[in-house]
Amino acid sequence: MRRSTAVVGCAAAVAAVAAGLQGLPAPAQADPPPDNRSQLLDVSTPTRADRDRLIKLGFDVTEQADADSVTVYAGDERERNLLRSAGYKWTVKIADVEEQNRLDRAADARYAAATAVSPLPSGRDSYRRLPDYEADLALLAKQYPKLVKPITLPYKSGEGRTVRGIEITTNPTNLGDGKPVFFLMGAHHSREWPSGETAIEYAFDLVKNYGKVKRITSIVQKTRTIVVPIVNVDGFNTSREATPKGDFSKFDYEMKRKTCEVTAKTLPEELGGDCGNNPQGVQRGTDPNRNYPGFWGGPGASTNYRSETFRGDGPSVLPEVQNVRWVVSNRQVTGLITIHTFSNLILRPPGVLAAGAPPDEPVYKALGASMATANGYTNQPSYQLYDTTGSTEDWSYWATGGFGFTFEIGSSFHPPYAEGVVAHYLGQAPAPGAGKGGNREALLKMSEATGNAKLHSTIVGATAPGRVLKINKTFQTPTSPVVQPDGTTKDPIIYTDRLESTLNTGLGLFKWSVNPSTRPYVAGRWGRDPVAPTQPSVTLVNPAGIPAKGQSEEATFTIKAPPEADNGKASIKIGWNKPDVDWDVYIIGPDGKQVAQAASLADPEVAVLLDPVPGTYTVRVENFDGGETADWSGSVEFAPPTPASYTGVKESWKLSCYTKTGKLLGTRDVTVDRGKTAWVGDPCRRFKG
Repeated sequence: MRRSTAVVGCAAAVAAVAAGLQGLPAPAQADPPPDNRSQLLDVSTPTRADRDRLIKLGFDVTEQADADSVTVYAGDERERNLLRSAGYKWTVKIADVEEQNRLDRAADARYAAATAVSPLPSGRDSYRRLPDYEADLALLAKQYPKLVKPITLPYKSGEGRTVRGIEITTNPTNLGDGKPVFFLMGAHHSREWPSGETAIEYAFDLVKNYGKVKRITSIVQKTRTIVVPIVNVDGFNTSREATPKGDFSKFDYEMKRKTCEVTAKTLPEELGGDCGNNPQGVQRGTDPNRNYPGFWGGPGASTNYRSETFRGDGPSVLPEVQNVRWVVSNRQVTGLITIHTFSNLILRPPGVLAAGAPPDEPVYKALGASMATANGYTNQPSYQLYDTTGSTEDWSYWATGGFGFTFEIGSSFHPPYAEGVVAHYLGQAPAPGAGKGGNREALLKMSEATGNAKLHSTIVGATAPGRVLKINKTFQTPTSPVVQPDGTTKDPIIYTDRLESTLNTGLGLFKWSVNPSTRPYVAGRWGRDPVAPTQPSVTLVNPAGIPAKGQSEEATFTIKAPPEADNGKASIKIGWNKPDVDWDVYIIGPDGKQVAQAASLADPEVAVLLDPVPGTYTVRVENFDGGETADWSGSVEFAPPTPASYTGVKESWKLSCYTKTGKLLGTRDVTVDRGKTAWVGDPCRRFKG
């Protein structure tokens, strides 16, 4: 009974309390916890100003972009709120990057367990560590001494490591053989593991197939290939040895991008520790691909030392960059590829639109297109991705004339090995080069282009056997006007290059593959004269009615072809003059693919097409926010192509002849253009007078 009485009393008490609570307001609904997953976002950046502004916000910007967007990593909800407050819109490509990284590494483990020997030239089935690279380089030099020579680069890394590579050709110890040089590099950026794998697999390919595959045998005989698989040894070692996290946080060392040098701007409380365990985390270091002196200090590189694209305390201050400059400056590197991840791109100079098109643009573009037929990548100038300054080939090409490219491999920084390395190298699904030869075929094409005399210059002559010839030139070039932290600029910095290489004349007759004597930087800029009038402006016809929020309507216009019209630029302008309405604009090309967009908060929105292909285009106008309705009006304005601006300036190589003991016998100047041959007779005979 006592138990029953207690239960009844308790129930009554509960009822009384409940009755009393009926008159009180309901408790507030708790806010959901913030979504702090790291995500990969495709951020709408329809204009170059939008891209530049996004980079200045300090996001981890990938090399994945198209005509109207850039892909970035947002580490948590705070960073996504920063994007919102800056007015950006995006779509989510990977909702949980940390989970995706776990899935990728699990895929690696399964592939390695199921694979005894992979179809790669080395048979490798998993990502190498730094000691694995060094062991494989030593192995190739030991097993193939008649084809492979080790090369030690002169500048040790910030943490005191040696940067190593190999040279591949017949009789490799004869550095003065006069052969054109293909320089292949990986891992400027620490976390981009497939870049080093691709470079070293190509080295295995060349030496293992020499004498077996006619095409490769010819390449090895006619050219010299220098392979440096890991440029940024400190950063790569930190990334590869880190405990996997994959969340892109400050202390996610696996996702480190930069070098390990401590910059002069580092605060005292951020000092101490080593690269893989320090108060600054992954923010320590400099982006080596923003530290080359070519156009250094301009847009597309950060002044903030914590940024992933920090340009460094000055041009070419990094030993990693000095090593690459040493190779290019002391060899006749007529072909260069620096491999990165990701985005499936083949990039060429210029890195910034304001630099102007290279004087060799038609040939340069065609060479990139040839490689793209093999790996399925998009072939484009770097600035079409976004502005960058201080990058590798924006120094090497403008300073030497050797054609240089960046490969951006795959869909993430280090995707599953079977995809990012095996499939992309061999041209297997799911890589875009499936069935086309992949990066292997693209690299073979670049090797052949390196040896193609039509794409470089040649010096020939005859002298007494056993002479030593040297060519050199020294010149100065300005960087970009140097952007300051407040956005103002200061005068460019003048930097000096000295190019010098050596030829051993052998039996007396000699042939020397060299780069053109005139630097592209001073030769001028490519362009084209119009072959027809500029097309008159077009008024877009707005369909009747106004679509609902999230819906769109379309209008079309036609870009005419010569002889009727020749257009270098088309600007599509959509306006509505009502502040609480937001129309977004998408341009669909004649092939049905989107070629541009304007989806900012501006009124009017303006989408721009450069050198547009003639045909019929569709303008899709979307009512993004709904709200109060307002009709839009639109037009298309055209501009003529930009004419070429060649300077007519000619530079020369200084050619000197020495005995084996170093006695100078004669000098002369040699001027030679791309695709041309200069006959110099006997350069060892002194001129009189």
